[in-house]
Amino acid sequence: MNQSDTSPATTAGTGAHAGPLPEQAITARRVDKTYRGDSGASVHALKAVDLDVPRGGIFGLLGPNGAGKSTFINILAGLVVKSAGTAEVWGINIDREPRLARAAIGVVPQELNLDAFFSPHEMLEVQAGFYGVPPAERRTMEILERVGLAEKAKAYSRSLSGGMRRRLLVAKALVHNPPVLVLDEPTAGVDIELRQSLWEFVRELNTNGTTVVLTTHYLEEAEELCDRIAIINQGQVIACDDTRALVQRLDNKELRITVGEPLDALPGALSRFTVDLPDDRTLVFRYRTRETEVREILSAVAEAGLSVADLSTEEPDLEDVFLALTRGAVPGNSDGG
Repeated sequence: MNQSDTSPATTAGTGAHAGPLPEQAITARRVDKTYRGDSGASVHALKAVDLDVPRGGIFGLLGPNGAGKSTFINILAGLVVKSAGTAEVWGINIDREPRLARAAIGVVPQELNLDAFFSPHEMLEVQAGFYGVPPAERRTMEILERVGLAEKAKAYSRSLSGGMRRRLLVAKALVHNPPVLVLDEPTAGVDIELRQSLWEFVRELNTNGTTVVLTTHYLEEAEELCDRIAIINQGQVIACDDTRALVQRLDNKELRITVGEPLDALPGALSRFTVDLPDDRTLVFRYRTRETEVREILSAVAEAGLSVADLSTEEPDLEDVFLALTRGAVPGNSDGG
């Protein structure tokens, strides 16, 4: 990953990124948001959220539906007013300098909210005008080329496929050259080919210096793409860590052994382990690496007089950790750093 200080994404296209580069692309301290619900009762959407998003990486923001992810993103983008706390985007306080803070972030929303009677070219020109990008500095055709829409520049957006509309939303978020790009469920409802194409584009942006914040329900994508991940549940950050370290928190492994002879029941020598017998030749051991080593299991299998015909191991992935954390089965870490 290239975090070059001279990348286009970190130079002063809008004036928002002038000065020394911040260590953190996003900083939140005790950010709180309370809504008034339809029944009149208060809804606590965010609860004292502390979070740091390092500059130059791809950061995953994960959580169940209604966890508070979109509320947090909308606060950073200036679309929702927080109830308490402080937040900075690219070192810019969103309360003291809201216009500069908004210029430092581009948000790709979940909803395909495009004007059906505007062309992609017109849409990007209007968006650039909203951000005060002078006509001479606009990169409309360059951006459309990068997202694969140059040939559709003059077509009505209503004629675009769902995948093209998704790419157009990304293009809109890039018109003011923000150093921070937030993608809120960008691959929801798109086919596998487009999803892969979009991730290639995201990696390219990141390589050129853009800090990317990603929310997604495709946890395998987050595990593959993100350097660091935070998990939000019920308005609170319950975990934030490097992706690999987060996966390693779930200290559960599975060892599947195929034995050479059929079994009617589990041998007594294996009774001290958590083990299942799904069929007469397969033993499935579930264990914690901090408590049990594979060699202990294999020694017990040999002690039981069994020969090993085959064995395989299975380790937890991000989905396992996500489910365990959101269900409270794994100790979390609310440290946003």
